[in-house]
Amino acid sequence: MITDISQEVFSCHVFPGDPQPVCTRVNSIGNGDSYNLTNLSMCAHNGTHIDAPFHFINDGKTVDQLGLTPFVGDCYVARREGDLTSEDVIEIMESARAVDAAKRILIAGKVTVTADAARAFAVSGVLLVGNESQTVGPEDAPKEVHLILLGAGIVLLEGIVLDGVSEGRYFLSAAPLNLGGCDGAPCRAYLMSDR
Repeated sequence: MITDISQEVFSCHVFPGDPQPVCTRVNSIGNGDSYNLTNLSMCAHNGTHIDAPFHFINDGKTVDQLGLTPFVGDCYVARREGDLTSEDVIEIMESARAVDAAKRILIAGKVTVTADAARAFAVSGVLLVGNESQTVGPEDAPKEVHLILLGAGIVLLEGIVLDGVSEGRYFLSAAPLNLGGCDGAPCRAYLMSDR
């Protein structure tokens, strides 16, 4: 079974202050052109996207320097609500290790990763943390959580859609567009399972 966990780009949730994605038809068969051609204008952090360390760390790795390993492989989906604590992270990591899926953690639900939770993830050996919000930390003050996670070399997968996805182990593919020198990139994220 394949489950798409990506937002549609032009109707996606946008972080406050970020530009809304825009699709402009440059050429149209309907207007007598030989082909349809579309111009896209969007922020690298619109919709379902990844954050590279360079997003908050000036000498951090950019998207093209990350490779694909953090974004493709076994993952664990956990369900939580509210502020994620370090105790929550310990429980999530125990469950993920029990099914050999502790390198990539996706958190379903309306969750805010706190600084304490970020510090727990930072020492856990995880490669990627994903969540349904457009930012992994508090929306009004996301910097500290980003610095902790990205500073530990953990990449972020933000804006995923996990409605109807049960807790457990999956195979994740969330490869970002290979945008040289960029701090983030959109991706088409999906989960595979034999359920």
